Amino acid sequence: MPLPLKSMTTQPKFRDRKRWSWLLSVVGPGVAATGTLAHTLGATSLWWFALPLVLFYGVIPLADWLIGEDLTNPPEAEVPALEATGYYRWILYATVPVLWGTVLFNLVFLATHTVPPAVWLATVVVTGSVLGFGLNLSHELGHKQDWLGRKLALFNSALGGYGHFSIEHNRGHHRHVSTPEDPASARLGESIYRFMLREMPGAFLRAWALEVDRLFRRGQSAWHPDNEILQAGLLTLTLYGGLIALYGFPMAAALPLVAFWGAFQLTSANYIEHYGLQRRRVADGRYERCAPHHSWNSNHLVSNLVVFQLQRHSDHHAHPRRGYQSLRDFPDLPRLPSGYFGMFLLAYLPPLWFRVMDPRVAQAVHADPERINFQPGQRDALMQRLGLAST
Repeated sequence: MPLPLKSMTTQPKFRDRKRWSWLLSVVGPGVAATGTLAHTLGATSLWWFALPLVLFYGVIPLADWLIGEDLTNPPEAEVPALEATGYYRWILYATVPVLWGTVLFNLVFLATHTVPPAVWLATVVVTGSVLGFGLNLSHELGHKQDWLGRKLALFNSALGGYGHFSIEHNRGHHRHVSTPEDPASARLGESIYRFMLREMPGAFLRAWALEVDRLFRRGQSAWHPDNEILQAGLLTLTLYGGLIALYGFPMAAALPLVAFWGAFQLTSANYIEHYGLQRRRVADGRYERCAPHHSWNSNHLVSNLVVFQLQRHSDHHAHPRRGYQSLRDFPDLPRLPSGYFGMFLLAYLPPLWFRVMDPRVAQAVHADPERINFQPGQRDALMQRLGLAST
């Protein structure tokens, strides 16, 4: 007997094939304690301390290259259910204690153990890299509309002394992204080190101005207790002051370097996410609305699973309320040749970065100079080098 037409045409229910793989984002920060934990448990080989760096900057980029990209999108009809599923939110919450535990464990280790300089430096770098994970976690939490998510983002970013991040990112960067006015959008021809000197202070100053404006509109002073930058700063001072009081100079030596490297990981992400891309000005002098093609995108599977799919940055900026599990790929986007871990290494070598990325910028904007955010003073030279016609 033939099946009823309804049964024959019923579509299978959508299943997130990456559902359990998202737990790699929880495990990722904990990997940074491999060396310190192994040494504490009696291991004698110093290579344990190099293992997290090899994993982050060697194994993951290699896996991205070998496994390739994931171009699948969740069906749009299933997105409301994905957004409402508590599992994805609890993954974010579970990462917070892993992150804090790893950072504090490594800091205490550095303050209480005498190790060779190379081991000390490797531990500082890997611990700072974990703070980069933390700022990415704060990024995801800070876009949530509920009170708990936003406060957790503030609390979490205070661990690295970067409590202004959510304010600057949500109310500043998302408004001015891919324009010359945005300190967090890198310009064509600008090295990451030059970008850092513009982005780090610029981000804080913009966040402070935005928060002061919010308070003034409520009839409150800049130094009111409701100032979230002051709240996060007080938490950072309390935490860092307590650690230094307990462990003395060794902790005071490690803390600023770890915090700086954590902030530099955020700077590294900002640098590659919008490099050289610019929104057009429309008739009234404003910039066109941010669209997916104003951000660099990466669908590399392994690194996306470790960073809450931050690399699908194009959809994130076009639709910032979407959770990481719902972000989509689109055709004809500006595409990075690797995931973020590999791109970070490329960015740290500016001549190689320019050689790889500058032609990609020209290709991504279809050789239209009005869609390129040029480093001031370099426009003519860059246009000549890339074979762009003057307008």
